[in-house]
Amino acid sequence: DAVSLSVAPGEFVTLLGPSGCGKTTTLRMLAGLIAPDAGMLEVDGIAVAQRPREALAKMGVLSDARGLYPRLTARENILYFAALQGMAREEAQARAEALAQMLECAALLDRRTEGFSQGERMKVALARALVHDPSHIVLDEPTNGLDVLATRALRDALQWLASPAGGGKCIVFSTHIMQEVERLCDEVVVVAHGRTVAQGSVPELRARCGARDFEEAFVRLAYAEEVAS
Repeated sequence: DAVSLSVAPGEFVTLLGPSGCGKTTTLRMLAGLIAPDAGMLEVDGIAVAQRPREALAKMGVLSDARGLYPRLTARENILYFAALQGMAREEAQARAEALAQMLECAALLDRRTEGFSQGERMKVALARALVHDPSHIVLDEPTNGLDVLATRALRDALQWLASPAGGGKCIVFSTHIMQEVERLCDEVVVVAHGRTVAQGSVPELRARCGARDFEEAFVRLAYAEEVAS
């Protein structure tokens, strides 16, 4: 219901809200998996609903389900998505190797993904999402189920991708983990009951609520109706 956000190059924007508030639905609409009832979603000026293939070519999408093919190796999963994006085999191979080095998962490349840990699955799924070097990255609760080291590795990779050295990617992701928001995000969109209830940087949202702790600010914003009742 009128959820709105925009992401500039090199910027992190987070959808933050309680479970069931509409974060995943919003990102699925952005990825062209669900048609919106109203409104507009655009990627570099390309309307997702009208030109989904062009919009998706600009995006690297990491879904909450990861969606790896268990009988394929990590390399085969990555190369398959490269082929879907129209990449030449040699270019895709080089890109897979480079991503494996960046994500510290080169040892996994020629293993079947069946039986991979959550952290290993995340790394392969992220490499697959980035294989065509998209300018926009969309992640749905990327650290769910990850241990501390895997979470740190993902956070470091995303910070590098948003930096000038990493191409200044636009990154939008959903989460419910306050520490991630405070460490990564330039802009936070707080969603509750399917609506945007607040938007701004972490310091701005803390100041708005008169709260020193961001978690407290989030509770006041996202659960205002429950607190009032």
